[in-house]
Amino acid sequence: MAFDDRLERIVARSEEIQALMASGDIAGEEFTALSREYAELEPVVTSIRAWQEAEKARKGALSLLEDPEMRELAQAELDEVNASLPRLQHDLRLALLPRDAADERSAILEVRPAAGGDEAGLFAAELFDAYRRFAEQNGWRFEVMEYAENEVAGLKEGMATISGRSVFARLKYESGVHRVQRVPATESQGRIHTSTVTVAVLPEAEEVDVTINDDDLRIDVYRASGAGGQHVNKTESAVRITHLPTGVVVAMQEEKSQHKNRAKAMKILRARLYERQRSAAHESRAADRKSQVGTGDRSERIRTYNFPQGRVTDHRINLTLYKIDRVMAGEFDEIIDALTQEEQTALLAAEGL
Repeated sequence: MAFDDRLERIVARSEEIQALMASGDIAGEEFTALSREYAELEPVVTSIRAWQEAEKARKGALSLLEDPEMRELAQAELDEVNASLPRLQHDLRLALLPRDAADERSAILEVRPAAGGDEAGLFAAELFDAYRRFAEQNGWRFEVMEYAENEVAGLKEGMATISGRSVFARLKYESGVHRVQRVPATESQGRIHTSTVTVAVLPEAEEVDVTINDDDLRIDVYRASGAGGQHVNKTESAVRITHLPTGVVVAMQEEKSQHKNRAKAMKILRARLYERQRSAAHESRAADRKSQVGTGDRSERIRTYNFPQGRVTDHRINLTLYKIDRVMAGEFDEIIDALTQEEQTALLAAEGL
């Protein structure tokens, strides 16, 4: 299909949907579906029309160059249009890229220490706090779902819901193994240790996204362990849910209420199952959550935080920043922007745009 024909078909479909919704003949789920499609097409149509108007203005200015009386004015307009066209063309190409339906969603963040013992747990706690600060800087809501400390105030496991617009689109690149190189506070000889932490970012799933049958669940309740107050050894408030068909297990003990722990566990289970569905539907994505976060082995990493040198290196795009303090303060934008641009470039090439 010719490029111009493709653009015209998108504009025509948008106008068709708009007319259908205005007719009053559409209601219920069909109206909802059309509204969603229209919302997805609207920014694309806006980019198409902006580019078309610029092209129209360029052609008009070119035709006026032959008129001696209009030449100076036409040249000024042509210069202005030519300066704006590359940006409009780029915006249009990006708008035409296939969209990840999960990009606009909130996300569930999971951070766990991997290789490196206590030092891995300490860095996991620092990384978890860095994501909290990043969420605050973006005006997102950061709600801790589970936070279990180890004996040295490091993190055994941390989970949080991050709510806001386009959270998953920004944070999805953080999934993987993060490696830290530094001298631990407990190291008396000043030797640099290498530790790893696994991070998983899952799009939040609604009940309509995943079908979970009660018969497919095994739910165990038990007494919580660790910090948490007097209730820990008195009530069976902790909940462990096993999804039998997939073997996915979620345990939750953060709340004193068994009901609240179960609700949180189901939320995480739904997100993990939804990500498995997405992975199956997109062969380019990880086949399952295990491959998403890796095994935690020191040789597997997406990013290295080298404290002695003050640098952060993202190995996927060979980006190195000598601003580790700012990154650990939650300033991930420069890294995420670079990763986003890299993905967009690859998609543009794959789509032939």
